Amino acid sequence: MTRRRWIADTWSPPTGHPTHAALTGEQAAHLTRVLRATPGQLFDVVANGFLHRAEITSVAESEVRFLLHEELEAAAALPIHLLLAVFKFDRMEWAIEKATELGVAGITPILARRTEKHLALAAPKRAERWRRIALEAAQQSRRTDIPEILAPTPLAAALRLEAAPLRILLSETEQSLTLAAALSSNQQPATNNQQLLSLAIGPEGGWTPEEMSLFTQHNWTPVTLGPRILRAETAAIAAIAIAAARLGS
Repeated sequence: MTRRRWIADTWSPPTGHPTHAALTGEQAAHLTRVLRATPGQLFDVVANGFLHRAEITSVAESEVRFLLHEELEAAAALPIHLLLAVFKFDRMEWAIEKATELGVAGITPILARRTEKHLALAAPKRAERWRRIALEAAQQSRRTDIPEILAPTPLAAALRLEAAPLRILLSETEQSLTLAAALSSNQQPATNNQQLLSLAIGPEGGWTPEEMSLFTQHNWTPVTLGPRILRAETAAIAAIAIAAARLGS
């Protein structure tokens, strides 16, 4: 039977390969109250990015401690940074969950011109919830890391900070260049732990002409996913799946 996987809240030593780890807060409470954990049980635990078979050494409702045994093989995250314009929160949460399960390395919620005003105002308070969703999805999908969920960021600022060498914009106005074709013509490896690819998904109503101009100024390539108009969350998942296949992951 597949062992349950957890991502540690703390570990020691704090750098390098850890030998001990602990779950705290909600994770510890779930392990003790729901799973009735006891010393000696074995789980898979990720600590400082390393996956280990781990043995529980002590159990308390506020903290469950582990001794880390042998290191296990683990798949790396996809070298994809998702710029996801903020949209209705229930669907936004679904998109973050599924993007995490598919393996993206990071997500930046984008405050676009056509992001609804009340969503833009409320988005900063949602960031911690989005990070919890990513943590739970990472554990459920047996990832060894959690995608970085940045604070909601205005589009212009996000584009200035983007460092990925390959930058692709899903655009309703592009009719000929597909995402698959754009990826096939731009095969270059990720270096220095940088994300190879950034994908930008627009808000309901699409990007404004001014925003499209900003993307052009920052060397983004507009692509299409086909003739159908997709919801933002559907477009995000489809784009990640296509990119994963093209990147060989």
